[in-house]
Amino acid sequence: MTTIATTNPATERVEQTFDALSEDAVDRYVGRAAEAFASYRLTPVGGRAAWMSAAADILDEEADRIGAMVTAEMGKTFTAARAEARKCAHACRYYAEHAEGFLADRPADAEAVGASGAYVRYQPLGPVLAVMPWNFPLWQVIRFAAPGLMAGNVGLLKHASNVPRTALFLEDLFRRAGFPEGVFQTLLIGSRQVERVLRDPRVRAATLTGSEPAGRSVAAIAGDEVKPTVLELGGSDPFVVMPSADVAAAAEAAATSRCLNNGQSCISAKRFIADIGVADEFERRFVEAMRDRTVGDPMDEGTDVGPLASEQGRADVEALVADAVGKGATVLCGGERPAGPGWFYPPTVISGVTPEMRMFHEEVFGPVASLFRVRGVSEAVELANATGFGLGSNAWTREPDEQERFVRELDAGQVFINGMTTSYPELPFGGVKRSGYGRELSQEGVHAFCDAKSVWIK
Repeated sequence: MTTIATTNPATERVEQTFDALSEDAVDRYVGRAAEAFASYRLTPVGGRAAWMSAAADILDEEADRIGAMVTAEMGKTFTAARAEARKCAHACRYYAEHAEGFLADRPADAEAVGASGAYVRYQPLGPVLAVMPWNFPLWQVIRFAAPGLMAGNVGLLKHASNVPRTALFLEDLFRRAGFPEGVFQTLLIGSRQVERVLRDPRVRAATLTGSEPAGRSVAAIAGDEVKPTVLELGGSDPFVVMPSADVAAAAEAAATSRCLNNGQSCISAKRFIADIGVADEFERRFVEAMRDRTVGDPMDEGTDVGPLASEQGRADVEALVADAVGKGATVLCGGERPAGPGWFYPPTVISGVTPEMRMFHEEVFGPVASLFRVRGVSEAVELANATGFGLGSNAWTREPDEQERFVRELDAGQVFINGMTTSYPELPFGGVKRSGYGRELSQEGVHAFCDAKSVWIK
């Protein structure tokens, strides 16, 4: 039976447990969502915008309390958790302000199709099941919910089982903001109950952020039911540093990226590729910056890196490091868990990683960096693309021709030049290859679960 509980990763103490919903209760929740959609889809966009703005106000006003809750559940630093709440507020306001324009009828060439009028209308699909992870327990949900609700869809959230307080807070957030009953509901269920919900004919689509196996499962079920999906399945992002780069800035950004969210971020760089012309300097600065990160109590404002979210998560990281070291890789810093309670793991840099090692192919979900050396842009691009993933990417160079080549040739849903990969509501977010398909955020996030209905009028 799935355990749904808040377990503090810094202390390893179970703080609260929750009962999973029964099958009958799940049916009632889905039924309530279908009933809510029938009327909610007809509400004016302006009314939805007022409710979404109210949600943004709550997130801003209660950021400290929300941040402490998130830190206790999954271990990110309080500073980062509070910032996540405020980032969510920004996204809610963005969609409150822009959704009406995104949903406006798009004129077509009526004369070309022999009509007096022709246009495309964007209309919501219905209840959408969102299967969400624990690493950004607020942001992952808001980046689906804000555009989805503004489009007129309703949400059913199956959150990760280790963040139930956050999951219930999100349902309460939208209720307090004024959204009608049933428009956004949290399902406290285990992963085995997802298939039953997804196969329910009242559920019209699904979105998942999580592991590749989970994504394959949801995509297969949704495909069998002929339901659209959006999948974000992680990454092993490259971070390329070329001779013209500001090496000091690149090294600092590299350490920040690799330690972001205690190393548990899909779009954080994980493979660091330095041209031979700057490799020595970059390695020295990068290792020094990683060593300088403070590991400790995530509620302490001076902490840079808190614990990993689970005991199993730390064990997975340790296994990947041990495999690499056992096959000849070198640990330049970190690499050993600290003594004491909590699922902590230090910022770690490893060189000499080869294709025979698991770390070369698998995503390391912890503050562990692989460091590589190459000669020239061609080798850098080849190594950067030597992964089954394709979520984000970074390239540091002041040369315009090199910048254009990285933009053109890196296999990724995002390319950041001379800056650290992150997500913004203003830009579409998603990956290619085994990192998934579909896009969240920006205008694409609103249209992801809309019917683009063609209208022809004689």
